[in-house]
Amino acid sequence: MTVLVQERPAAAAEALLTVSGLTKQFGGVAAVDDVSFTVTPGRIHALIGPNGAGKTTLFNLVAGVLAPSAGRVVLAGQDVTGLAPAERAQAGLQRTFQNLQIFSELSALGNVMAGAHLRTRHGFLACLLGLPSIRRANAEAADRAEALMRRVGLGEHIDAAATALSYGMLKRLEIARALAAEPRLLLLDEPAAGLNHSETNEIDALIRSVVADGVTVLLVEHDMKLVMSLSDHIVVLDHGRKIAEGTPERVRHDPAVVQAYLGAGGGRRRRRP
Repeated sequence: MTVLVQERPAAAAEALLTVSGLTKQFGGVAAVDDVSFTVTPGRIHALIGPNGAGKTTLFNLVAGVLAPSAGRVVLAGQDVTGLAPAERAQAGLQRTFQNLQIFSELSALGNVMAGAHLRTRHGFLACLLGLPSIRRANAEAADRAEALMRRVGLGEHIDAAATALSYGMLKRLEIARALAAEPRLLLLDEPAAGLNHSETNEIDALIRSVVADGVTVLLVEHDMKLVMSLSDHIVVLDHGRKIAEGTPERVRHDPAVVQAYLGAGGGRRRRRP
């Protein structure tokens, strides 16, 4: 007798990030209202929505800058809901900021080296005494920082002061600093904000290469052309609630998304995704 064995479908990739029922209230108003989604490893995910949709608040909840009123954030199977940003960073989550957070008193290289501090395991006394292990670690951090600066296209500015770099260069410098902490998940907050066409193309290529190297990306971005060409999966918010998610093509033609961006009953038209 021949026994037919039915093949089981391939299991879906385990989520790197799971957001469940996240809610954030300010004075009784829900800026984020019961939002859930997952982030799959090795892909580029985006959060979009009209102004005031709750994107920044949700981003800050994921990063740990804000504590949720309800809901959970799970990173690689670990519940990080109650963890501070530094603790989430140690768990593998790093972020950049829409408003650049650059150490102006440090060199460009020093800024990138600062991102590696979460990976060090040396105590205060060892640092104070300048032990050989500390010197070796610092040398290794400097070598890695130089490699990352070349990686993001800043190889000619390794010895420059951070304040000497252009705005577009500082955007890439901040990404290099985040990568120095060896994240599994990188949150990019408006990576193309304030950039010209050429600089936006450079950021596009850099993000793609970062993901190709094994880092998963979740970004908030207003440049819809960039989002639609770059993202594998998009979550759309409006008035704090998730109204759609899926591929760029699916989201682009979702009636709820079109309604959110164009508005009902005329008035000032919002930019269509």
